[in-house]
Amino acid sequence: MSSFDDRKKSFENKFANDQELQFKIKGRRNKYFGQWAADKLGKKEQEIENYIDEVIKADLKKPGDMDLVDKVKQDFKASNSNISEDEIKSKLDEFFEKAKVDFQ
Repeated sequence: MSSFDDRKKSFENKFANDQELQFKIKGRRNKYFGQWAADKLGKKEQEIENYIDEVIKADLKKPGDMDLVDKVKQDFKASNSNISEDEIKSKLDEFFEKAKVDFQ
């Protein structure tokens, strides 16, 4: 193999590893986010685990994070919680940073 091929393979491996890491971080973020939302909604025991699963699945519907934000926002609205969309987005960002630390 030439040095060019070695270098290309190295970049491909780095890209794959970076993508896998981002996927894991995002999954952890969604778990933290679902836990926070479940706590705010007053969920108990098994309801918390079920709600976290719902939140994780909600993130798979569309690219980006708005499907996740919309799901939690609707749930808060249905339970008469006064939590703004800005606070929801802020928490999502906060949990992303927390999840990044978990994988360092």
